[in-house]
Amino acid sequence: MKKIKVLCVGAGHMGRSHAVAYHQLEGFEIVGIVTRSPESRAALNAELGGGYREFGDFHEALAETKPEAVSISTYPDTHAEYALASLEAGADVFIEKPLAETVAQAEEIVSKAKALGRKVVIGYILRHHPSWVKFIEVAQTLGKPLVMRMNLNQQSSGANWETHKKLMSSISPIVDCGVHYVDVMCQMTRSKPVRVSGIGARLTDELPEGMVNYGHLQVTFEDGSIGWYEAGWGPMMSETAFFVKDVVGPEGCVTICADNAGGEGASADVDSHTKTESLRLHHSELKDGKFVKDDEWISMDDEPDHDGLCLREQEFFLNAILNDVDLTDHMDDAINSMRIVAAADESFRTGKTVEL
Repeated sequence: MKKIKVLCVGAGHMGRSHAVAYHQLEGFEIVGIVTRSPESRAALNAELGGGYREFGDFHEALAETKPEAVSISTYPDTHAEYALASLEAGADVFIEKPLAETVAQAEEIVSKAKALGRKVVIGYILRHHPSWVKFIEVAQTLGKPLVMRMNLNQQSSGANWETHKKLMSSISPIVDCGVHYVDVMCQMTRSKPVRVSGIGARLTDELPEGMVNYGHLQVTFEDGSIGWYEAGWGPMMSETAFFVKDVVGPEGCVTICADNAGGEGASADVDSHTKTESLRLHHSELKDGKFVKDDEWISMDDEPDHDGLCLREQEFFLNAILNDVDLTDHMDDAINSMRIVAAADESFRTGKTVEL
């Protein structure tokens, strides 16, 4: 099988895991590693056994390596620039979430991909997580409307706090992480989001003017379902109830129960953010005032680790390229989730609910 030449851009937590996946997959051949930090790309190259070309400038790497695919795992402020340049150079693109900093940029990327007939896969890792697929499947059995409650707060310090501050130079936690969870809500309801409200708070002076490190959104769907998502980053965040993934419907509720993910210090551990361990399904049916069924526990002990999930994402990307998979819905869903989190940010800044 002819190998697809891929340029890996970014060597942080996600960039490293994606590069490891490309290194393992027979269908890809890494033609270069791009980072602004010489130390980061050298360390990743060494982990992969060495031998890969290293670059400090994206556009130089794109011109020299002429890749057939580009994997973008950089900060969101470079996503649109790098993705558009890659598509125009004739490459298919894998890009970490969020697709871009703004809805307009995301729409431009998708429009360009459709016009050029190129593939764009967005890094919604939960879509490839068997436990989250099951979570969504079970939620869809609970009737309508649904009440969806989710958060992911991170008590960060040291290098993690420095990374968060860099991210928040251009984007808020509710936008960066929120796209994952509102995408999950949209899959659960299969309904159109119609209304979004948002609140936010600035809990540190270490951010650029106007940026916040805590946010909360509420979204209402056409079928009457509602959902909220909360995200906060920083050394001041609480470790209590930082990991809530809970869905309620007329027929009962389903909850992700992740004891290890909820342990002391776990909010700063990125690997814990995708841990599920088990689902607890509660049935609401009563007879003579008593519950008819006991709660069910669905074990997820065999779920893949973070690198395993990234491998699944890249297998999806590879299949999309080789078998010319139609990614229209995938790309449109990414824009839909971007619209919701952007509306929450607008609501917070204007003090008004946003009608979609």
